[in-house]
Amino acid sequence: MPATRLTLLGKPGCHLCDDARAIVSEVLAEFPDVAFEERSILDDPAFLDAYAEEIPVVLLDDRVHTIWRVDPARLRKALA
Repeated sequence: MPATRLTLLGKPGCHLCDDARAIVSEVLAEFPDVAFEERSILDDPAFLDAYAEEIPVVLLDDRVHTIWRVDPARLRKALA
């Protein structure tokens, strides 16, 4: 079974992104097999077009899981 991939989309200077990063890091400490990547929407025109007003965005296996605020309990449940 392939490993789950979690991608955090944000941009520099985004305080909600900083909050999301802290929660994601805390939750991922419990799931060491999850592959993690953080990407800036400023580096990808498709992400910028899709999510300019919605960051941070958490993608699980390239599907939107969360927009704006990450609920740690919901993320844990999705990863379990």
